[in-house]
Amino acid sequence: MADEVILKVENLTKRFGGIIAVDQVSFELKQGEFLGLIGPNGSGKTTLINLITGFVKPTSGRIYYRNMEITHCPPYQIACLGIARSFQMVRAFHKIPAYKNLIVPLYSPRVRKLSGGKYGERDDMAIDLLDDFGFERDSFVPYKPAGSLPHGYLKRLDLARCMALRPELLILDELFSGMTMSEVSATLPLIEKFNREGLTIIMVEHRLKELFRVANRVIVLNFGRKIADGPPREAMSQKEVQRAYLGTETEG
Repeated sequence: MADEVILKVENLTKRFGGIIAVDQVSFELKQGEFLGLIGPNGSGKTTLINLITGFVKPTSGRIYYRNMEITHCPPYQIACLGIARSFQMVRAFHKIPAYKNLIVPLYSPRVRKLSGGKYGERDDMAIDLLDDFGFERDSFVPYKPAGSLPHGYLKRLDLARCMALRPELLILDELFSGMTMSEVSATLPLIEKFNREGLTIIMVEHRLKELFRVANRVIVLNFGRKIADGPPREAMSQKEVQRAYLGTETEG
């Protein structure tokens, strides 16, 4: 199944008034790939993710997931198909305990279907899952209101929420933003493990050193256009990519 195309994006374009945020972007993603999505600020990375996950509708172009067109599907339908995503700014339920934030995906139709209609004890499942992400189950941390947690914990909570959905495609939007080096070092092996186990991953990230440790392919965007697609070292060696990152006339 390694050669199976799990996601196909065809000529995707998004205009906001006179601004073209995503400009005729096309690519295919195979089962089990780890794709880094990079580019200068304002290059269209988050807009592209929002298009794939249904939070923004394209001006033109098409999106296919496992040969099913999802171009105009709402986010909840896309999530039920097996695409989970994180956000730059964590969208937690701040007033309830951290572990309760996982109850929504654990109650989802997708999880019910995959578990044969048997949910199990969801509180225990949430605590068990958070324990894998550094929320010590014997401490008070999983039971604290999410809004009281430090930024690093919130980021890991968002990742745990994604994994609670049992996704087949995981899309991470600047997961490492605001994390300390120790937090990144603790989280990176988890992401590597998910990928080794067959999870397909798209990761938007500005911390390129950490990203290139795990991504076997990168797509570079600049001003909404795809300017490179290939292995990290090969993509970063291209002159147009170097101009975009070194801040000459193509700085974004």
